[in-house]
Amino acid sequence: MEKFTTLEGVAAPIHQINVDTDAIIPKQYLKTIKRTGLGKGLFSEQRYRDDGSENPDFVLNKPAYRKAKILVAGDNFGCGSSREHAPWALQDFGIRCVISTSFGDIFYNNCFKNGLLPIRVSPQDLEKLFDDADRGANSTLTVDLEKQEIHGPDGGIVKFDIDPFRKHCLLNGLDDIGLTKQHEREIASYESKVKESRPWA
Repeated sequence: MEKFTTLEGVAAPIHQINVDTDAIIPKQYLKTIKRTGLGKGLFSEQRYRDDGSENPDFVLNKPAYRKAKILVAGDNFGCGSSREHAPWALQDFGIRCVISTSFGDIFYNNCFKNGLLPIRVSPQDLEKLFDDADRGANSTLTVDLEKQEIHGPDGGIVKFDIDPFRKHCLLNGLDDIGLTKQHEREIASYESKVKESRPWA
């Protein structure tokens, strides 16, 4: 998993509440178990018209936000079904951080397991960040995970809380497999002892 230390990039505003995982990545894109290629389906029902052409009114189709790395979103982002494809699609598009007041629990957990940082902030701080994100090409934010700070384009700082263990995993690029591999020596020792005590196993 790619390490997450400091992220600087354009922040796109999603002025909607209760954006569910079906809106993030609709069900027709769930046939794959690959983590790549899903970016094209991200918010597809809002990004594209019925004829397949782009909807110019959707924020991620606007020139200033086409390469956004951060989303500033309304309350309860990522609610609904438990599809892990949602953080995969966000990352494949180029999003590495989502900021909101609240998240769907399963989506929130899936983000950390896939190297995407979900940040919870107060409603007041979210409004400040929406003001920053609404600036178009000038909406650059810097997220410093080590200091737990979001720096705005005018020098303002929003602090955020995060579970220390999840912070450690993101800073060091450790998913569940990476965490397990840190104990390879102990696992090998255990397997060796099992072979000696139960050679038939």
